[in-house]
Amino acid sequence: MENVEQQIAELQKQVKDLSKDTQDDKISIIVFSGDLDKVLAAFNIALGASAMGMDVVLFFTFWGTPVLRDKKKKGKGKDIISKMFGFMLPKGAGKLKLSQMNMGGAGTLLMKHLMKKKNVSNIEEMLKLSAEMEINVYICELSMDLMGFQHEEMIEYPNLVYCGVAKFIEEAKNSKVQLFI
Repeated sequence: MENVEQQIAELQKQVKDLSKDTQDDKISIIVFSGDLDKVLAAFNIALGASAMGMDVVLFFTFWGTPVLRDKKKKGKGKDIISKMFGFMLPKGAGKLKLSQMNMGGAGTLLMKHLMKKKNVSNIEEMLKLSAEMEINVYICELSMDLMGFQHEEMIEYPNLVYCGVAKFIEEAKNSKVQLFI
């Protein structure tokens, strides 16, 4: 009888341990690219997943960080390299270019025209909708630091989280879906 009780206790422990490893109804997306088409895809997937009731985490890193820059804000006290990055990289979601067929900006203008004509939301509208749908937006502080971006230059977004890769891994490890865009 003692052996049976021991086996039941061991099975209960195993069930408890298994429940810790179950996946959440969550999607975690790394937004590495700052290309218009790729950022559109990331937001389209994020908004679709949120509409389906999933928790969503968007982690902006490296070339994705300029997407979250506010076009009206400036950082202060930057060194020359940080100023160069700030000048060369897009300032905000409205300045993104296509990854393919940009054609000196003509392709991007054409895509934006088609989006407007076909009533497809632009990135700024998708950001606003993401906030309304309580999509979690994280931004990599290491990437910001390397490119010389400061917190005060970023968009206003409810609960924007400045963090490192460890926070993203913590969120992503139990996600049903993880994407790298």
